[in-house]
Amino acid sequence: MNRKAFRLFIISMAGFIMLALAGGCKSAKLSVADEQMDRGEFFDASKTYRKVYNKLTKREDRPLRGEVAYKMATCYRRLNQAASAASAYQNAIRYGYPDSLVYYYLGRSLQADGKYAKAIDAYRTYLEYSPDDVLAKEGARGCRLALQQKNAPKSRYIVKNAKLFNSRRADFAPMYLDKNYDQLFLTSTNEKAMGENKSEITGMKKGDIYVSRKNERGEWQRPEPVEGELNTDMDEGIVSFSPDGQTMYLTKARRSPTANTSVEIYTSRRSDATWSAAQKYEITADTLSAVGHPAVSPDGKYLYFTSDMPGGYGGKDIWRVAVGERIGSLENLGPQINTPGDEMFPYVRTDSTLYFSSDGHPGFGGLDLFKASLNSTGDRWSVENMGLPMNSAGDDFGITYGPGETGFFSSNRGDRRGYDHIYSFELPELKVTISGWVMDKDEEPVPKAVIRIVGDDGSNQKEVARDDGSFSFNLQRGVKYVMMAGAKGYLNVKQEFESDTAEEDADYAVDFILASISKPQVVENIFYDFDKATLRPESKEALDEMAQMLRENPNVTIEMGSHTDRHGSDAYNENLSDRRAKSVIDYLIGAGIAADRLKWQGYGESRPKTVTKRINREFPQFPEGTVLNEEYVQTLSEADQEAADQINRRTEFQVTSIDYEMY
Repeated sequence: MNRKAFRLFIISMAGFIMLALAGGCKSAKLSVADEQMDRGEFFDASKTYRKVYNKLTKREDRPLRGEVAYKMATCYRRLNQAASAASAYQNAIRYGYPDSLVYYYLGRSLQADGKYAKAIDAYRTYLEYSPDDVLAKEGARGCRLALQQKNAPKSRYIVKNAKLFNSRRADFAPMYLDKNYDQLFLTSTNEKAMGENKSEITGMKKGDIYVSRKNERGEWQRPEPVEGELNTDMDEGIVSFSPDGQTMYLTKARRSPTANTSVEIYTSRRSDATWSAAQKYEITADTLSAVGHPAVSPDGKYLYFTSDMPGGYGGKDIWRVAVGERIGSLENLGPQINTPGDEMFPYVRTDSTLYFSSDGHPGFGGLDLFKASLNSTGDRWSVENMGLPMNSAGDDFGITYGPGETGFFSSNRGDRRGYDHIYSFELPELKVTISGWVMDKDEEPVPKAVIRIVGDDGSNQKEVARDDGSFSFNLQRGVKYVMMAGAKGYLNVKQEFESDTAEEDADYAVDFILASISKPQVVENIFYDFDKATLRPESKEALDEMAQMLRENPNVTIEMGSHTDRHGSDAYNENLSDRRAKSVIDYLIGAGIAADRLKWQGYGESRPKTVTKRINREFPQFPEGTVLNEEYVQTLSEADQEAADQINRRTEFQVTSIDYEMY
C-alpha cells in the first residue's frame, strides 16, 4: 500500500477505514504490533512498536531494532506524520534495515515534510537499486519542481484556513449540496462524532458527516451533524450529490469478521432536512477491492470513484460507471489520469474538467491537487499541477467549487499530527483595463467624446468620456482590439492594440487627440531643410499619421497650409511656404489619398499664430490670445524672439468640407 494509506477512514483504498477491534494493546510485544498493523490500526501499532523499539537496547538487538523502526515509520507515514516517519526511516537505515525500499519511503516522507534536497538524495540512493522505478523518478522530479517553485511567483490563488469549519481533530472532504451553494457538507472526527470508541487507525473518533448552512445574511454557520439516520458509530464520509440534491453518495466502512475492513459506496435519500440510513450501492461483484470517494458528474449520468480493483495502473485508480446502467459500463480513466501511484478524490466540474489528487504525478509532496482537461475530440486528457499555494508539502485533496473561481479543499499542511483541515480558495478575476483621455490639439478635454472598442472575441463596448476627458474599459487577456474616438465637430481617430496573455493584472494606457473641423490644426514634426521645400525623412511618421486620419474620415476634405516666420521678403516667404505645402500634398497623394480631397496654400508670414492654452503652457512668457505678429515679436528679448519665430514656422491643415463622396 502507498504511504498515505489513510485520511481517517479513506485516503487509502487498501485499508480505507478499518473497524476497531475490541480491546487495545496490553503488552508491548512485536507480534501484537504486527497484528495491529496488519489490521490497519496504525495509531495503536505505532505506540506498540515504540514500546518494543525502546526495549531493544542491546548490541545484538540492532537488526531487530532496524526492522521495528521501519515498521514504526510505516505507521507514521500512514498517519501522515511525515517528520516522525522520516526520523524513523533514518533510524531503520542506521540499524542496517536490509530492504532498499527504506530509501524510497524516506524520500517520500522527506518530500512530504518539505525537505526536498534531502528527499532527492534519498530517491537517488533508491534508484541505484531500482533504476526503472517510475514512482521514485516522479518523486525526485516533483522535488526538483518544488525547489524551482520556491523562488518563483506563486499562482494567483488566495488560500485561507476556513477556521469556522475546522475542529481540533480532522475535518476534510467538503462538498456543496447543489448549485445554490448555501449548504456545505464535510467529514469530521471531532469529539461530538457518534460512538464512544476511538479509531485504532487514527486515534480519533470515527468520521461523521456534518453540514454547514448559510443564514439569511449569507453567513456560514458552525457545522452540525446531518439530521436523520445517516451517521452511525462507524466511519461515514467523503460525499457527493445527485444534481437535484436528493441523493447522497458516500463512503462507508465494510465490516467482516473474516477479512480486513475496507470501504464501499453507499447512498442516502433526503427528506426535507433529514437523511435516510445508508444503503449499499452495488458497482461490481468484486467484494475484495475497496471502492470509495464517489463523485457524481454535473449531468448525473456518471459516478466517478476510486478503487484498487484489478485492471488499473497500480495503487488506487479513478474509475467511472454509468448511473442506472452499471452493468458493462465500468471504465478506468486510463494512463493519462492514473499512474502506478494513487489517484483519489475525483471531482467533476464540467464534462471536460476533472480535478483529483495524486501522489503519482510530479508534485510538491504528499497528495497534490491536479486539474485534468479533456480535449475537443474527447480522446485525451491534459493534466496540470495546480501549483502553489493550492498545493503544499503535505496532502492536498478533496476540492469542491462554488460560484465562480471559489471553493474549498482539504489539507494537512503545517499540522505535525497529520490532521486534515478545510481551506478556502479564490482565484481573483484578472483586472485587465485600458484607460486614457480624449483631448483636442490644445490638450483640452473634448466635450461628450464617444469611445468605442471592438474585440476579435466578439466584444463591443461604448463609453462617453467624463468631463475631464477620461475613460476606461475592462478587457480580456489575449484579445485584439480596435478603438475609435470621436465627437461632434471633431475628426475620428482609430487605434489598434492587443492585450497580453500573461496571467497578471494589467492597465493599458491610450490617449486620443482629436482634431477640430472648425479651426486650423498644426501638424507636429514636419521638417524641411533650410531654405528648401523638400521633406526630411523624419517627417514620415507624422505624415503617415495624417494619411491614416484621412482614411478614418473618408468624407473629409482639407487644405494644407504652410507658414513661415517674419524673416525674408513677403514674396520669398509665400513662394517657399507654397512649395512646402505642396510637398505635403504630394506625399499624401502618394500614400493613397485622393487628390480631389486635398488643397494646399502657402501663407508665408501673413497669418502669425495666436497663442493658445497649450502654447501658453509650453511658453508661459506669451499670454494666451496674443498674436505673434512682427510688431509684437520685435518687442521681445532675443531668446523670446527665436521662440516666437519657431511657433510661427508651422504646417497646418484646415477641414474644408465633411460631405466628400468618391464617385
